[in-house]
Amino acid sequence: MAEYQAQTPGAERRSEDTVPKSEGPERAIKIAVTGKGGSGKTMLTAIMTGLLARNEGLRVLAIDADSAVNLCHALGVTEYRTVAEIRRQIIEDPGARAQMQQEHIRDVMAAALVPGQGFHLLVMGRPEGPGCYCSVNDLLRYGIERLSHDFDVTLVDCEAGPEQVNRRVVQGVDVLLIITDTSVRGAQAAGSIVEVVQRDEALRPARTGLIVNRTRGDDELMTPNASKWGIEVLGRIPEDDNVREYDSVGKPMVSLPDGSPSVTAIREILRRVVPFQP
Repeated sequence: MAEYQAQTPGAERRSEDTVPKSEGPERAIKIAVTGKGGSGKTMLTAIMTGLLARNEGLRVLAIDADSAVNLCHALGVTEYRTVAEIRRQIIEDPGARAQMQQEHIRDVMAAALVPGQGFHLLVMGRPEGPGCYCSVNDLLRYGIERLSHDFDVTLVDCEAGPEQVNRRVVQGVDVLLIITDTSVRGAQAAGSIVEVVQRDEALRPARTGLIVNRTRGDDELMTPNASKWGIEVLGRIPEDDNVREYDSVGKPMVSLPDGSPSVTAIREILRRVVPFQP
């Protein structure tokens, strides 16, 4: 953000004066999902998005903040433009840069939104690249803070591990869901994320919860761990053959049958974290 604004002094203020401001929804919640790689965070985010999108009274924003770019596929979205591509265009194309410098950065970000079935999607893309303009993580932080004002629920599928939490990318979220499988490594990864959050008061969301995925009655270690970390277990998602099948053939998780054990469990998790669903 700072670097982008520095290229056009005063542009931010002029744009703020001319771009209509959204009043935002009366009730809004921002939820970030993180955890060890392969623990199921994208599956959780996609199914939550799909369930919330069924409620016509809710405006839902899903943000794919993982550079692996998996959430879009889990949601069945095949055409999209990443924020990283916009950043690269600003750096490499003088004509595009001149045009974008006449716009408010909020509008530049909003142009990357892709409409889905009852939701909008923002794909961040890969953070690597040359140049001194806004980093993708800076833009992600901005997207969460500003674009989320236009939505009732914002869901962020974070990169694996504690890095984006440590960089304050998810600062200001209301709920941080840390998903883990039942393995020792999953618990260690979850613990490292909790440590980062609790180390910095500015990072601390209003609510942090643990989600245990692929349970088969073998998650007895997770409850004492959550108690030790001072967080609650917000849900358990059982082993689901449908998820395994969909994953193996690349079918969107958002189209899982309602009767799937994972969908049933995640619906209950949503009731706990989004109490104002119509």
